[in-house]
Formats: sequence, structure tokens, C-alpha cells
Amino acid sequence: MSITPDRRQELIGEYANKANDTGSPEVQVALLTERIVNLTEHLKTHAKDFHSRRGLLMLVGRRRRLLDYVKRQDVKRYEALIGRLGLRR
Repeated sequence: MSITPDRRQELIGEYANKANDTGSPEVQVALLTERIVNLTEHLKTHAKDFHSRRGLLMLVGRRRRLLDYVKRQDVKRYEALIGRLGLRR
């Protein structure tokens, strides 16, 4: 259910702005999106797992706040990020 270290490094390498960049909003949003996808799959089979559902909602809210921050800073960067991630926003 969690992200494997290999997958995490792959995402960081793909979305990083420079070498050793793990804290940029793009990387954080990509990691959150991966966790959200994993939790969504988990909840498809475990529909009554309300603790995980709450965690999912918290992750979605955190991702939304980060995306709002990126949008305030640079709209083109925001549009590129949601395009790469395939988000509907």
C-alpha cells in the first residue's frame, strides 16, 4: 500500500527541478498523488475502512493546498504539473 523506495526515487527523479530535489512542490504533489492512487485502490476492496478513508481525504486536501500554492506562484508551472500527473483540476 505504501510507496516502495525504488518507486519513490523514480518519482523524485522524474519530477525534481534539480539534483537532490525532494522538497519542491512538484515532487511533493507527485508523491502524494502516488499515495492517493494506492489508497484509492485499497478502498475499492475494503469499502468499510473508514480510518484509511480519512487518511485519503487528508492527503487529497494536502495535495490541493500544494497545487493552490504552485498556482499562486506560477500558473504555467501549475498547468504543466497537472498535465504531467493527469489530474483533472
